[in-house]
Amino acid sequence: MITQKLNIAIQGYEGCFHQIVAHRFFGTNIITTPCDTFREVARKVKSGESDFGVMAVENSIAGSIIANYGILQDEDVQVSGEVYLPIQQNLMVIPGTTIDQITEVESHPMALLQCVDYLDTHPSWRLVESEDTAVSAKRIAAEGNPHKAAIASELAAKLYGLEIIAPEINTIKNNYTRFVVLKRRDGKMAPDANKASLYFKTVDKPGALLEALQTFADVNMTKLQSYPVPSEPWHYMFHVDLEFDNLDLYFSNLERLQAATEEVHVYGVYHNGLN
Repeated sequence: MITQKLNIAIQGYEGCFHQIVAHRFFGTNIITTPCDTFREVARKVKSGESDFGVMAVENSIAGSIIANYGILQDEDVQVSGEVYLPIQQNLMVIPGTTIDQITEVESHPMALLQCVDYLDTHPSWRLVESEDTAVSAKRIAAEGNPHKAAIASELAAKLYGLEIIAPEINTIKNNYTRFVVLKRRDGKMAPDANKASLYFKTVDKPGALLEALQTFADVNMTKLQSYPVPSEPWHYMFHVDLEFDNLDLYFSNLERLQAATEEVHVYGVYHNGLN
């Protein structure tokens, strides 16, 4: 019997960090569908064109990607898991190239910024911004120019036949990005789920936020992030990540939160990616 491979929508291209996450979560026997934007990822999942999607939502240095929480709300897809990935940037060239030959380095602006200390030691290099780290690697490989280098993942180097001439050049070594795994909303959750992501909106009265937060007294609130309500200037929703020992505890907290707020929307209940 032939089993159809899962189709996973990713933001970025072959060799990007989103693909690495997809392989970690689902294994390598999958099909990854590159998307130009995060919203495209969510829409492919929502439409059923892709079985699942992978989307970055937070970085240990840069913080939350606020726009992606808006996508979770707008597209109404469900979070079914998470992965914390250490971000390691590598300088790669066509095989046989030496450091002295390099005159130009290309990568995504964020990757260039993450490697600024290393790049500062080579002030003569011209830095070129691109739309994606993996695209840069692919372009360098296709051009075959020994004077050009790319900064990208180890996977990108393997895929495009490049040589890593300087590994892990990112300034901060303990740099992690948190990715969520998306699926079409079905309300189902794993019996061993121990984490939830949701947002709530409070009523407009003094003490409303405090009242809402007090409902989390017996669970571990690992994230609290405010973000604006687009249709209501100077009004805010609050994103929360909760960790709990069992689903009964989660449901009792959810019930209390619903009673204390104007609106609650659960993005997903899933297993903690750190344990």
